[in-house]
Amino acid sequence: MNPNNQINNAFRKRAIGSFFWLFLLTKLPLAFLAGVKMKKFDDEGTVTSLKYKWINQNPFKSMYFAAMQMAAELSTGLLLFQYLNKKTRFSMLLVSVEASYSKKAIGKITFSCLQGENVDLYISSMLSNAEGQSITLPVVAINEDGDEVAEFKFTWSCRRSKTT
Repeated sequence: MNPNNQINNAFRKRAIGSFFWLFLLTKLPLAFLAGVKMKKFDDEGTVTSLKYKWINQNPFKSMYFAAMQMAAELSTGLLLFQYLNKKTRFSMLLVSVEASYSKKAIGKITFSCLQGENVDLYISSMLSNAEGQSITLPVVAINEDGDEVAEFKFTWSCRRSKTT
């Protein structure tokens, strides 16, 4: 069991709670404006959502690719971010993004990154190593009909802080 489990659970509860909009507004204002929502955050992973609307549209009457990538990236970044605290200090850098779009994104799209266990193992390994390490996290985007509209792969590089 992860020694940070209580800290992670508290962070997850806040992330799913009614004040998540405040986190977005202060830390990720474009995600707030676009309408990104947190739907699930547990040991398995995260699920975010974004509804197609005027603010995140493209000229082809579907969701703009950058808005979709923002919602997908949040689902991976929070999996790592939950481990940042006074005892576990590290830097995070998004180093690569791959995306494949297969269907027009309209309606409500959910972005699932179910890599919670892999991230937990990665964080333990990264914190016990002085060198930086990378992890690639996949995200699947699904529309309201259950059809896949996109796939993403976000590669993060993390390195523990010298004070840890």
